[in-house]
Amino acid sequence: MQPVIYDVAVSIDGFICGPEGDISQFAHTGPVVDDYMSRLTEYSAAIMGRHSYEFGYRFGLQPGQNPYPHMKTVVFSNTMETPAQSDIHILRNGLEHHVRDLQRTASGPIYLCGGGKLAGALLNAGRIQRLRLKRAPILLGSGVGLFEGVKATPRLTLLEEKPYAGGCLFQEFRIES
Repeated sequence: MQPVIYDVAVSIDGFICGPEGDISQFAHTGPVVDDYMSRLTEYSAAIMGRHSYEFGYRFGLQPGQNPYPHMKTVVFSNTMETPAQSDIHILRNGLEHHVRDLQRTASGPIYLCGGGKLAGALLNAGRIQRLRLKRAPILLGSGVGLFEGVKATPRLTLLEEKPYAGGCLFQEFRIES
């Protein structure tokens, strides 16, 4: 069974973006971003919520277009519509069942790219096996939390830690359900 890996940038105060989806304070270039781009090649599938998918529209993504063409991309949403010709899969119900099925059929690790609400639901369901944080030395004060609606309290085991110039810190954890 393939692992679900939540690979995400986060502020020191626990937000993956600020109000209105603002990511301007996060690093957009440099070694931490280069390492992230390299890790993207490891994943065989991507899963995300509607807001994370639609965030790509700000950067030229078109409705139905796959933001990660080398991966099967699944968007979980009860309300999102796409054109008849779509390069993504939209799933409306049965989150835990669909993720478990994807874990069985995927050819490699699964990239959970956001957002906080979906990550919280998957953590509660015990469906996230790894957490990869790019911890940025910024305070956002509000926005979308790393995990929203969390009831689970799994144990985390630090697997890797890598500091970057400027204060960014990469950390990878195994999540024990």
